[in-house]
Amino acid sequence: MELIVRDLGRSRYAPVFAAMRAFTDRRHGETTDELWLTEHDPVFTQGQAGKAEFILNPGDIPVVQSDRGGQVTYHGPGQIVAYALFDLRRMDRTVRGLVSGIEATMIAVLKGCGIDAVERADAPGVYVDGDKIGALGLRVRKGCSYHGLALNVDLDLEPFARINPCGLGVTVTSIAKLLGAAPADMKNRLVDAVVEQFGFTRGRHMSGSLDSLAV
Repeated sequence: MELIVRDLGRSRYAPVFAAMRAFTDRRHGETTDELWLTEHDPVFTQGQAGKAEFILNPGDIPVVQSDRGGQVTYHGPGQIVAYALFDLRRMDRTVRGLVSGIEATMIAVLKGCGIDAVERADAPGVYVDGDKIGALGLRVRKGCSYHGLALNVDLDLEPFARINPCGLGVTVTSIAKLLGAAPADMKNRLVDAVVEQFGFTRGRHMSGSLDSLAV
């Protein structure tokens, strides 16, 4: 299976969300799977069944309603967001299998940085000594996934104090906080781990703004 990788650079959340939905609506059985990488402008996103009481004090950071699973989370510069636009039927993966694969991907990336992370049976994502370092949220439509994962590399963690992250009441950490500095090639490490975990072959790797997407 080929995987197209698109690096969108820094982006606003809402247009990328709309583009993911459009891509998923228009894709067909021969559409190549894609992985979209980005760092969002500061934003809180609320999951489909998100509870308003978990948004404590958003201040000047906008809150956007999403259709992914899960509760509220924060995205901002210094956090790698990877959107998994995968055909689960072609991959022969269940939604649970996709979740487990995404968690395993983040754990492998962190292990390569010298960080021991684990998953939790009761809460999606990956954790280091109880602190959350990687989140995930998905939506599946017509057997195809969109949304994906968010890995905290080197970002301002203060906005997480304005919410109850994912409704878990956990502390949030980052690679830079744990190591003092984050490796410079984190996007490549993440793509390599996705390819290995899901059995892809690397196809085209394209960089450009959201305007470059043919959706």
